[in-house]
Amino acid sequence: MSPTTTARASAPRSLADKVARDLMTPNPVSIRGGATISEVVAFLADTGYSAAPVIDDAGRPIGVVSRTDVVVYDRARTAGPGDVPPYFDRADLAERTSGTGSQAGGAVRASDLMTPAVYAVAPDTPAVAVAGRMADLNVHRLFVVDGDGVLIGVISALDLLRQIRP
Repeated sequence: MSPTTTARASAPRSLADKVARDLMTPNPVSIRGGATISEVVAFLADTGYSAAPVIDDAGRPIGVVSRTDVVVYDRARTAGPGDVPPYFDRADLAERTSGTGSQAGGAVRASDLMTPAVYAVAPDTPAVAVAGRMADLNVHRLFVVDGDGVLIGVISALDLLRQIRP
């Protein structure tokens, strides 16, 4: 092999040549929907992660639980009945903070705390499309799921930034 061929073969691929599979952190650590709030807090504190995917029993993502979700829950738990701020004009947010949601009837679970939006891409989604989707959705991470919808990876904004640095 000539030196030119060797250099070309080992040259890093540009972001335009990559797909989600190249960017993702494979086999991400996740939390089951049935995990208690204590388990969620311990997980986030012990790992240092700011958020984690919440999965069902089949391994499919059903949402994301973050430190912010825990703080919102804790604030709502300690607030009095009339302490719901007036800026909660959406019924789902007011209900979530007033303690009348699913957590009122028993132990609070990850599925009660999580943000139920699941933004996912296929492993072969072009990296440029991944970046565009993250920007359009204003999110810090996207899930990568296989053809059956099972979580196989996570792409964070930091993963993208690592690809574009010199």
